[in-house]
Amino acid sequence: MDLRFFEIFRNVDYVRLLFEGAALSAGLTLAAGIIGFVIAIVLSFLRHRRVFGIHWVAATYVEFIRNTPLIVQLFFVAFGLPLLLGYQWPFWAHALLALVLNFSAYFAEILRAGFNTVGNGQDEAAQAMGLKPFIIFLKITLPQAIGKMFPSLSSQFIFLFLTTGIISEIGVRDLTNAGIFIDSRTFRTFEVFVTLTVIYIAISLSFKGLMVGLYRLLFPWVGLQR
Repeated sequence: MDLRFFEIFRNVDYVRLLFEGAALSAGLTLAAGIIGFVIAIVLSFLRHRRVFGIHWVAATYVEFIRNTPLIVQLFFVAFGLPLLLGYQWPFWAHALLALVLNFSAYFAEILRAGFNTVGNGQDEAAQAMGLKPFIIFLKITLPQAIGKMFPSLSSQFIFLFLTTGIISEIGVRDLTNAGIFIDSRTFRTFEVFVTLTVIYIAISLSFKGLMVGLYRLLFPWVGLQR
């Protein structure tokens, strides 16, 4: 087999495209993960405490997102919502919104499972002390649930990062889009996608290292699950 990786790396423009694409993919994933996690906390609170009788709205949202493909959500956000609401964003902003919606639903379901591992006795004791439900959730239930489910949240985050390549379908210049462009110019498909694989693995391992570090820092009382 005649491998010609040098055709990719000898071209400064191709290397720049790969670097920018990797930075965009990682950046969108981090932003979507953080925003999605905040939304997931709200969704899980509504479902766990049955707040104002609208817990069914949160449950419907979570189930709808988790039972539809990400690419369908992406196309709806990128092409459907602008027609319905009369606005137009850059493609990367559409991709970010779709990823936030997707991340929040999966994170919310993981957190809900974590709440089930926290004993009701702690809630009852806190209520007996006069603490309000929101304070009980924020100070007692939520930290324990996150600590216990952090490995699952981390795995889901990395898995969702690996699916972000589909945002190239709406023209976002992410890592996959950069690879497809380079392949169309060099016709070195094998070399290009081997390179993409290596970069995706490197970013995934970096995210994993970051998550393990956060886990040890934030939840030292929970045994690290590998």
